[in-house]
Amino acid sequence: MTDGSNAILVRRRRREQTAGPGAPRGVRGNRALAAVAAVFTLAQLALVRPVLGLGWDEIVYVSQVTPDTPAAFFSAPRSRGVSLLVAPVASWSTSVPLLRVYLAVLSGLALYLGLRAWRGLFPTRVLVVGGALFASLWMTLFYGPQAMPNYWVAIGALICAGCFLRARQEAAPRAALWGVAAGAALMAWMRPTDAVYVTVPLLVLALARLRGGRHRRLLLALLAGLAAGAVPWVIEAYVGHGGLGERLSEASRIQGGLGWYFAVDDQLRSLGGRALCRPCTGAMPNPLVLIWWFVLPVLAGLGLVVAARARRLGRTLVPLACAATAALPYLFMIGYAAPRFLTPAYALLAIPVADALWHLVTTPRGTWRPVAAALVALGLAGHLAAQLAVLNGAVSRNTESRRDWGRTADALHRLGVRPPCLLTGHEAIPIGYYTGCSSGATSGNNENTTAGAILRTADQLPVAHIAPADGTPPRYARAWPVHRISDLDVRVAPRPPRNGP
Repeated sequence: MTDGSNAILVRRRRREQTAGPGAPRGVRGNRALAAVAAVFTLAQLALVRPVLGLGWDEIVYVSQVTPDTPAAFFSAPRSRGVSLLVAPVASWSTSVPLLRVYLAVLSGLALYLGLRAWRGLFPTRVLVVGGALFASLWMTLFYGPQAMPNYWVAIGALICAGCFLRARQEAAPRAALWGVAAGAALMAWMRPTDAVYVTVPLLVLALARLRGGRHRRLLLALLAGLAAGAVPWVIEAYVGHGGLGERLSEASRIQGGLGWYFAVDDQLRSLGGRALCRPCTGAMPNPLVLIWWFVLPVLAGLGLVVAARARRLGRTLVPLACAATAALPYLFMIGYAAPRFLTPAYALLAIPVADALWHLVTTPRGTWRPVAAALVALGLAGHLAAQLAVLNGAVSRNTESRRDWGRTADALHRLGVRPPCLLTGHEAIPIGYYTGCSSGATSGNNENTTAGAILRTADQLPVAHIAPADGTPPRYARAWPVHRISDLDVRVAPRPPRNGP
């Protein structure tokens, strides 16, 4: 960034601090961002609702810290960040509504901090609209109160990129360097590989100007943050996976083998409200649901043009570059899709897109300005309506499926499968959690036991195998009595006779 632009920015800040009447502009700007975060929190509680049960991935993360529930198998790609995030509540309470409220409030506070990291880089009105655009996406609202890592990677990306740009300025506050480290650590804490992809442009920029002392400190802060967040994952790789290379290889295998895949169409299919698209087949969602996805890169490009004309190209180019590298692996390197995977890219794109929208509204003169404003408002209203419709469908489907797990758990209890116990087979991890049982698998991505170990456990504890109706059970469970629970065949291991006195 040039010295001239820095000087202009400093003068603008001084004017904002002395502007009246009433509260300074800086205070009013923070209140506006806080209002966006508060509405986001309330929208989560109203639209997603705290009574939504825990999903499959959430169960894996939460069960690591719950005192009365066996920990589910923790596969190589996962990181412990989410488990530590929920520990202040999940370590002493089994209340899902309490956990939902806690995460909704925490995610709202995090959104405020993520937007505030960009104060002084963009006008407050741009940050308010950008925050509202990101917060109104159905996947942001849906996953904000859930124990999942992607939203938190997005917040870390906002903080890291915003503080990185602030730290490059003349007379930058030391807090900006701490923000860079904290944002990078948060990302690596949640998903180390995502953190690397997001920060590639920042690392390149810091290395390109390494001669300056400021950029050396910036590079050190970035690397220190990444290292601090990834240390637990790396230690666990050597303790439980045979080394870092082995864990990365295993993580790649579980994700279908990283390589060249064209997953853009898979991501489009997932936008209709599918939590996981694997395999990603079926028809595309309604075009009204997809249109925003095609408008997004167009508006991002317009934001880049606007920034170039205003001589603030760097402030827009950095989040766009980080968004591109964040999205790269999920669009072209894995063979399946989930809408939450691109949450960090959407968060970074939101600010340049909001800048472009303000340009469309304010640039036309005369009679064209109200026309442009009306068209933008109409487009945003249609976009919001589509997002809320998809969100409502996603919440309904997931609420029902998680209630099914609870009903299956109740039926298992009536069959005598009570804690301590072991479940294997179809959806053993989520049904096991709701039942209070451990879960085991002899093959697949969650392999953690053997048939011999299962049979030995059946001599001591209740054990059941779950399969889809009329499915083929494994050899060790074929002779077990079968019970039909909804559309599932449940085979319960016969208990050995008790020895006499």
